[in-house]
Amino acid sequence: MSHGFAAVWLIDVVIAITLFEAAALSLHHRLTGKGVAPADFIVNLVSGLCLMLALRGALDDAGGVWVLLPLALAGLTHAFDLSRRWRTRA
Repeated sequence: MSHGFAAVWLIDVVIAITLFEAAALSLHHRLTGKGVAPADFIVNLVSGLCLMLALRGALDDAGGVWVLLPLALAGLTHAFDLSRRWRTRA
C-alpha cells in the first residue's frame, strides 16, 4: 500500500466518522431534546468536511478544481457560520 493511498483512505475514514457523529448527535437531540441542536453545528461541520475533501483531492492528485472548489466552499461556509454566530451573540 502506497503512502498516498493510505492517507486518502485515512481521510475517508475520518469523513465517515464525522458523518456518523453528525447523525448520532442529530438523532440524540431529536429523541431527547438534549445536546447540541443540528442547526448549531451543521454549518461548521460542512466547513470541516469541505476542508477534508480538499485535502483528499490534493493527496489523490484530483486536479486544481477539485481542491479549490471544496476550499472555496469551506471558506464561504466558515464565513457564514461566523457571521451567524456574531449576530446571535451581539
